[in-house]
Amino acid sequence: MKLMFITNKPTIALGAQAAGVDRIFVDLETVGKAERQGGMDTVQSKHTVADVAEMRKTLDKSELLVRVNPIYPGSKAEIDAVIEAGADIIMLPYFKHPWQVMKFLLMVNGRAKTLLLFETPEAVKNIDKILELRGIDECYVGLNDLHLGYKRKFMFELLADGTVDYLCYKFAQAGIPYGFGGIARIGTGLLSADVILGEHVRLGSGSVILSRGFCDVRTIAEDDCAAVFAEEVPKLRAKHAELLQKDGQFFEDNHAELQRIVAQITESNI
Repeated sequence: MKLMFITNKPTIALGAQAAGVDRIFVDLETVGKAERQGGMDTVQSKHTVADVAEMRKTLDKSELLVRVNPIYPGSKAEIDAVIEAGADIIMLPYFKHPWQVMKFLLMVNGRAKTLLLFETPEAVKNIDKILELRGIDECYVGLNDLHLGYKRKFMFELLADGTVDYLCYKFAQAGIPYGFGGIARIGTGLLSADVILGEHVRLGSGSVILSRGFCDVRTIAEDDCAAVFAEEVPKLRAKHAELLQKDGQFFEDNHAELQRIVAQITESNI
């Protein structure tokens, strides 16, 4: 499973890379994001193209993933700049229609890998036409914005109600690698990271973002992050390897447990 972590700090990126984090994620998305996620405790980065270039000089093992803005008048210039700065993979967020994805794919034009972030109800509705397009290397389900789009209370409701199952099925049918959501340290989280990781295995997910809770730079000094990654990434890898040996009944039970916990969380927030 490919692990990803969002940062524009070289010290943190080096620690993550040394621990085996597969992708360092620079996040340029700002267009419309604050309005969509206003009031939520989400990461709203203020990264720049200069951060992409600096990260390119820093990394020698981990891939460099860059999330650009949704399609807007400056998209071509932004994508060109990101590719020039050394991005290995470019993620397109918050698209709704096939034409937006087509424009993105044409702008990248094979110069980097492409990753589509499905996070709008419209993208889900148009998934078949979107996945017919050539040049899509990977897909990802963004639970934060997608649960807002569906007016849900808790992002993991989409994992409990079959929405993520449906999307993963579509990606698998198209033969495109995929992942979803975020994950905290093993043994932690409002909804246990262990249970969420079980869902990744059940659904055939090949990637996940390490959430802010995995290594919260608001409370952990930059110089201490390497030790956190060195301790916690092997735990996650070991848990994943353990889960790969489980049988179908285990995953049915794990999914039922997730549904129970999600229902408990949403009912308590009424």
